[in-house]
Amino acid sequence: MILKQRLPKKKSNDFHDSSVLLKSKASAPAKVILFGEHFVVYGVKAILCAIDKRVTVTAETIQERKILIKSDIGNLELESGGKISEINSPLEPFYYLADKILKNQNIGIQINVESDIPLGVGLGSSSACCVAGAAAISRLFKETSKEEILELAIEAEKTIFENTSGADCTVCTYGGIMEYDGINGFKKIESEPNFHLVIANSNIEHSTKSVVEGVKQFKERDENNFSSLCEKESKLIKEALKFLKENNISELGNKASENQEYLETIGISNDQLRKMIQIGNNRSFGSKITGAGGGGCIFAITEESNVTEAMNNFKNENYDCFSVKIDFKGLDTF
Repeated sequence: MILKQRLPKKKSNDFHDSSVLLKSKASAPAKVILFGEHFVVYGVKAILCAIDKRVTVTAETIQERKILIKSDIGNLELESGGKISEINSPLEPFYYLADKILKNQNIGIQINVESDIPLGVGLGSSSACCVAGAAAISRLFKETSKEEILELAIEAEKTIFENTSGADCTVCTYGGIMEYDGINGFKKIESEPNFHLVIANSNIEHSTKSVVEGVKQFKERDENNFSSLCEKESKLIKEALKFLKENNISELGNKASENQEYLETIGISNDQLRKMIQIGNNRSFGSKITGAGGGGCIFAITEESNVTEAMNNFKNENYDCFSVKIDFKGLDTF
C-alpha cells in the first residue's frame, strides 16, 4: 500500500504535481544458498531459500530535484540525471532506481535504508536492497507487480554485479525455497519444511571474484574430477529436494555435510571455516559453507530442540552467530 497525501487521481504517466508528497515503504528478506554454489555455474541446479533477516526501504518524494539516500553504511546526495559509471558507492543501485523512476518528473526522492542483514558475507544483502528499493521507489507513482519489481531489481543489481544471474533477487522477491539452473531458470518449491539455520560469520574478508576464478582453475586442471563432482552434486541436489518436501531435517543435514566435502575438494574452504564446520556439526544435523567461500558464513541445520545448543557452541568460541527460519513471505510492501 502507498501512503499518499492529497493525491489526485491520475494516470501513471502524468507529470507529477510537486506539491503532492508521496511515501512508499517495502522490505525484502536475505537469502542463503542451501546447496549447489559454484557448481551452478557449470550447469548443476542450486537450491536457495529466503531467511527472516530483512532490509526495509522507505522512499518519499521531495520538492528539491535531488536524490538523497541515507543508510547505516553512509549517505549519498546527488542531482538526478548523473552518470551511473561515475558513482563509486555501494548505494549506487538506489540511485539508479530513483533516477530511472524520476524521468519526466519535476521532483526528487529521499530514500532511507534500514537493514538487519550482515553485509558482504554471502547472505544477499545487496539483492534484498535492490528488491526492497525497486518496490518502494517504483510504487511512489503506480502499483507495480512483483514481476516488474523483480525486473527493476535485477537491472539495479547489475550496476554492482554485472553478470548477476538474478537468482538472489528472485528468491528475495518471492520468498520460500527455490531451485535454479542456468537453462530452466527458477522454480519455487511449494513445500514448507520446518527447520532452523544457525548462521556463523567467519569475519574473514574475501573476494568472490577470486574464489570463483580459483574454482575455474581447479576445473581446468582436472576436468575429469570436476565432471565427477558435478555428477555427484546433481545427485545430491535431487535427494535434497526430496528431503525438503518430506521435511526430513536429519537427512538434509547429512546432505549439507556431503556438499561441504565437495566444496572442500574444489578449494573454497580454509582452516577457519573447517573449524567452524566442526563446531556446527557438534550440535546440529550438518553444516556447510554458504556462498562463495574463502570467508563469509557457514550454516548449521537444526530444529527447535537443538538450535540454542548449536548457537551456544559458536558463542563459546567467540563467533558471531544468529539463528533464522525460512521466510515464506518474500517482498512486503506497506
